[in-house]
Amino acid sequence: MKRTIRTATTLACLGLLGGIGSACGDDAGASAPPTTAHEHTSDEADAMTVEIAGVDYGFEHVPDSVAAGTRISFTNRSAKELHELVAFRVDTDTPLSDLLALPAAELEAALGAPVTVLLQPPGAPEPIVAVGDGTLTEPGRYVLLCFIPIGADPDEYMAAVAAAGGGKPEGVAGGPPHFTAGMAAELTVE
Repeated sequence: MKRTIRTATTLACLGLLGGIGSACGDDAGASAPPTTAHEHTSDEADAMTVEIAGVDYGFEHVPDSVAAGTRISFTNRSAKELHELVAFRVDTDTPLSDLLALPAAELEAALGAPVTVLLQPPGAPEPIVAVGDGTLTEPGRYVLLCFIPIGADPDEYMAAVAAAGGGKPEGVAGGPPHFTAGMAAELTVE
């Protein structure tokens, strides 16, 4: 069972949109081949689960589409980087690469609030469920992003989140968000 941490409503998206502004290319070719959902083995026998992995710097096993009600599980396979999966339902058909090239304020407006935030420090036994529970209930297009700064120390970052009361961490050294290096994907919920 995944542990759940409920913090400031969206964990201020873990500082997710602060410092955005760098453009990045579409990572459609960086993902592994599409996967299919499989039966979830926990208490919710009717739920479907898709296991998505975070690597330096991308998502693996992102399916092209899933059924409404599918739950995303997230595993960080990096040995050194903290990674997260932040899912947004978006109502635009703007290509992902064009969305990610938007200035920070425009990107924030286009994305809206995340429906789920799952993060996992390297070597942690299970992910932290910070927003939502990973279930994608509403049909539509979803964008998956990682906003952790490139090169940020995982322990320092998590301590800064805790010190901020679950809000945007301040003073954490690192570069632009991981999505600027290709850790971005999308899927459709049908």
